[in-house]
Amino acid sequence: MISRLIALLIVLWGLGFAVFTLTLPRPAGNEQTDAIVVLTGGAGRLDRGLAMLAQHRAQRLLVSGADRTVRKKELALRTGRPEALFDCCVDLGQESVDTRTNATETAKWLLAHHYHSARLITTDWHMPRAHSDLDRALAGKGIAILPDAVRSQPGFMTLFTEYHKYLLRRIAAPFGY
Repeated sequence: MISRLIALLIVLWGLGFAVFTLTLPRPAGNEQTDAIVVLTGGAGRLDRGLAMLAQHRAQRLLVSGADRTVRKKELALRTGRPEALFDCCVDLGQESVDTRTNATETAKWLLAHHYHSARLITTDWHMPRAHSDLDRALAGKGIAILPDAVRSQPGFMTLFTEYHKYLLRRIAAPFGY
């Protein structure tokens, strides 16, 4: 009996991992939202967010998880975007240190600005956990989230690690972790 249960759990785990890797989120279209949120840490994320902002797909952009030493002027130089774009429309969230605190920081920012929708930009393999954490942080607040995944070529270990982080968050979240 126990060996069958263990075998079933292994099969379910394997099927879940396959679904996770084969259904990575894709980039969103050009839908309009009130805000854009970019989670730092992956190639192409900030560029995607700035491109959407420059195309007037939202009013304002939050860079969640920015290093505390980074300044808007430096980001403008590094990205080749006008400093005026950063001055008018970009906020640096420098309080978060991981995906869960990104969600908390983002929720506070969205609520403080009274936004009703946001485009969430992160890497495709990171989107399921990031979106789930943000949904939980915004539960009952009436803010629609548009997942906008940056395509990548993740290796097996990246997918394996992220799948387990996602599973652990899904298990721990109902207990307040």
